[in-house]
Amino acid sequence: MIAIVAGLITFFFTALLTIAGVGAAFILIPVFIALGIDIHTAMATALLLNAVAMSVACVTFVRRKLVVWRIAIFTLVAASALSPLGVYVSRGLEREPLLWLFSAFLVFAGLMMLLYTPRPRAEAASTRVQLAVGSGVGSVAGFVGGLLGVGGGNIIVPALVALGLEPKKASASTSFVVIFSSLAGFLGHATLGGTDLRLLAWTAAGAMGGAALGAWLMSAKLQGRQIKVLIGIVLLAIAARTIWQLVFAAE
Repeated sequence: MIAIVAGLITFFFTALLTIAGVGAAFILIPVFIALGIDIHTAMATALLLNAVAMSVACVTFVRRKLVVWRIAIFTLVAASALSPLGVYVSRGLEREPLLWLFSAFLVFAGLMMLLYTPRPRAEAASTRVQLAVGSGVGSVAGFVGGLLGVGGGNIIVPALVALGLEPKKASASTSFVVIFSSLAGFLGHATLGGTDLRLLAWTAAGAMGGAALGAWLMSAKLQGRQIKVLIGIVLLAIAARTIWQLVFAAE
């Protein structure tokens, strides 16, 4: 019964967050833990579901030519290179102040998504410009992601939109990066906890169905402005959840 409930929850959140180009692991992990699932199993499962969902979504995004490949690949390479440095630096820093700073960034980014409209930038920019954009955004996302143990998609999407990339293409390009960053996180946690095959089967079905629905809605039904608003709401929700945990932990 727990596996079925987890699968339904996975379907809902994956569909919603696929539209924004953000993996659902940050929501699914606490949900799975609340259902009584071991923390490492929950983390490994949620991160694997991220990779599964974004892989399914990317099929639709690639067909509709929404992935800006040069930016996506440059972002992925830079994020992969800087993530270990973020992990290393985090060992000597207090986690709580960093999470407060991260929450402040999410609030700022969320409000920017809701209130600021940048001038669109053509995806056919020169290779040098795409290299600079992808490397810069990926470096920050990889370092902060490694520093705080969070997904870089929360940073990559608003940064690309702020730089002028159309919201649909920013979400689609970020989805490609999330596939590999989630797989890396899954491999790290899978060695610490076992795998519940029944849970994985139901949640994987939910992730694939939710990703297919979310990708279809994003690419065929929603306008760029609607996606931008949704991204802003998602970022503010992540910030609210993080702040709630920090306040609750301090009591």
